[in-house]
Amino acid sequence: MIKVSDLYKSYEGQTVLEGINLEIAEGEFCAILGGSGSGKSVLLRHLIGLEKPDHGHVFINGTDITLLSEGDLLTVRKNIGYLFQAGALYDSFTVRENVAFPLSEHTKMSWEEIWRKVDELLEQVGLEAAKDKLPSELSGGMNKRAALARAVVMDSKILLCDEPTSGLDPILSREISDLIKNVSRQLKSTTVVTSHDVNNALRIADRIVLIKDKRILMQGTPAEFRHTKDFFIRDFLDVCRV
Repeated sequence: MIKVSDLYKSYEGQTVLEGINLEIAEGEFCAILGGSGSGKSVLLRHLIGLEKPDHGHVFINGTDITLLSEGDLLTVRKNIGYLFQAGALYDSFTVRENVAFPLSEHTKMSWEEIWRKVDELLEQVGLEAAKDKLPSELSGGMNKRAALARAVVMDSKILLCDEPTSGLDPILSREISDLIKNVSRQLKSTTVVTSHDVNNALRIADRIVLIKDKRILMQGTPAEFRHTKDFFIRDFLDVCRV
């Protein structure tokens, strides 16, 4: 489903990612961990074509998106849901209008069909009572729920989430993590989440990827991470746990 091959990326001579090789299977839930500035979000942006590598390739369903024109990339992106760290909701739109926006722009659905689907999805993420609120009226957790609903409203088979629990307390972090997992399962999506949230990554991910010093230090199941003998990894997991 997703393959990254020998990817390098630098900014103004400063290398951020160096020789990244990664394959994520169809339907897999993958969490990418790493310290601040490790390149997690940069890698995620490469998966949707928001960044172009200096060297290397990114394949989505066998298509090398690094070679695509912007127009062809837009076609690929219609099948990818992206949950931005800050939500990126439109300030002047209500929650309901924000979630409806991708459907109105990229489908031929009638407004009756759009509103029906949006309302069902808002109920699924627990926002049916807040559908007429503006983003400025939402709590942090509600903002994440609305952004998630908008990210999956096109029934995308790939879901990319950039630090979805950032800024939330431990209880809300767990709720949002569980919601993403449940929605991902229902849509049978391939899901990639970048996070500092080690507790939830170990709890819900099928596979974890740890980036250190611009490279992938380890990738494996949560059980393999829990039982690793690598000193740095054990220390990283212990320090990041709440």
